[in-house]
Formats: sequence, structure tokens, C-alpha cells
Amino acid sequence: MDRLDALKIFVATARTRSFSQGAAQIGISNRLASKYIAQLEDQLGLRLLQRTTRTVGLTPEGEALLDRAPELIDGIEGLLSDLSHTSHDLSGKVRIAAPVTLGELYLAPMLARLSAAHPKLSIDLRLSDRFIDLAAEGVDLAFRIGELDQNTLKARKLGDISAIAVASPDFITDHDAPQIPADLPFFDCIIDTNRKNPRRWAFTKFGRTHMAEVKGRFAVNSARAAAELAIAGCGICYAPRFAVAADVQAGRLQPVMDGFVGMAAPLNAVYLEGRSLPKRIRAIIDFAAADMKRAEVLQGVF
Repeated sequence: MDRLDALKIFVATARTRSFSQGAAQIGISNRLASKYIAQLEDQLGLRLLQRTTRTVGLTPEGEALLDRAPELIDGIEGLLSDLSHTSHDLSGKVRIAAPVTLGELYLAPMLARLSAAHPKLSIDLRLSDRFIDLAAEGVDLAFRIGELDQNTLKARKLGDISAIAVASPDFITDHDAPQIPADLPFFDCIIDTNRKNPRRWAFTKFGRTHMAEVKGRFAVNSARAAAELAIAGCGICYAPRFAVAADVQAGRLQPVMDGFVGMAAPLNAVYLEGRSLPKRIRAIIDFAAADMKRAEVLQGVF
């Protein structure tokens, strides 16, 4: 039994409190995971896990090992990766989590550009608008929009995601268009319930903040779906610029309220506190930061 593999299995099992979930993260059977951890306990002469019929708990020795093992694993893997790949080639598997619309419209194409130069790199991209617990779900790197409030995460800011209010040309023709945020309550607005304050839209002009309380017949938990409803003439949507940039360029949507700029939120690459990042993860973060600047300068995506 390889001790590094056994430690990986232990960490996955301890974080998920489940042999089956831990084994699934590693890609082995439940039975093999249990066997490896039992062998590790025998070698150490310690009980690491408390097994019951319903859950898996940690002994004090298991807690101590879980505190240190992830950083040790990452450090060893990072060192071996750096030593074995003297060129700029990247290899190995990286699990990445991101919001659905950001992942579909930007991250997937960005990662395709990255992987074209690194064919040995394997990406597991997991898209969900729910909160992802990186430790419990075995995620190496997550992209998150908005301010962070977790002390257990390290973050690198990649840029800002700006918002924009848009409507279809037909909607504007039929209903005119709002001139200032105070006009918005008199128009049908499409509510994106994924936003922190979905019915409260914020704008700036000349350094001053303007707020609008909006309402409408449609509420949806997707910026992309809100854009599609706006294209169909169902109302005004307030969406991240990257989610509607192609539609604005194609003329399917038009910005409203000239001079009023939607509020921006930071886009961060986040990973677990205390990790020594492997070369491949550092490279993905660096590439994303450079690619985002390119997209902003060349295409006005963000």
C-alpha cells in the first residue's frame, strides 16, 4: 500500500464523513477505501476513524492527522510535479467549481484554451449555483462572484464582474425606455433570484450610487435565462455583462439608462486555507487572471 494514496483516501473519507463518498472522490471502491484506511491504522498503531452504521467520526488522532495531511499531500504532489515537468507542460486532474452561467459562457471556453496548450491536464468542471464546500466535495479550486466571508479560504481577485440593464429593441420601441433608475419601478423587470438582493438594483453615475426597487412578472434563478426572457420582450433584465455581451453586440439586446453603470462584484479564485498549491492550480489561476484582462480589453465582456 502506498502511504500517500492511503492519506488521500483518509482525507476524503474524513472530510465527507463517509467511506462511500470518500471512495467516490478518489475513484475506488468503498471496500478498497476501508481496507486502505485499516492498513494505515495498523501501520500507525492508532485508531483514526470511529465507524458506526450511519456515519464516520474522527478520533483525536484522526483530527490531528486531518489538520496536517492535506497540506502535506499538496506539498508532496506539487514538489513531484515541479520536478518531473521541467518544461511548461502541466498534468494531473483539477476539480473546479463555479456558478452555472459563468462556467458555461466563460470558464469552459477559457479552460479549453488552457488545455489546448497542456494536453496532459485533466479538468473536472462542476457547475452549480449552490454553495460548494471545497473540503467536503474534494474541490481544488472555485471561482466565486461577490465578497467572501469565509476565513477558511484563500482568494486571489481576478477582476470585477460588472452588471448592465438591458432590454430588447422591440420592448424599448413598445414601452420607451427608463431614463434613470427611479423610472424602473414603472417597467416590467425580470428578477434574477441568484442575486443577493434580486429586487434591488444598484447603479452609479458620476461617483454617486442610485438604487431602484423593481418588480415584474418573471423571476428566474439564472442570468442567462433572464437574458433570454429579455430578448423575447418580457422586460428589462439586470445581468452580469459577460452574460449578455454577445447579445448586445448582435443587437438582440440594448443597454438602457445611458450613463448609469451597474454595480460591479469581484470575481475571485478561491482555495482552501493552508494549502501549498500544486503547479497546475497556480497555472490555472494565473491563466484565468490574464485571460480575463484580455477579454475585458478586447471584447468588453466584463
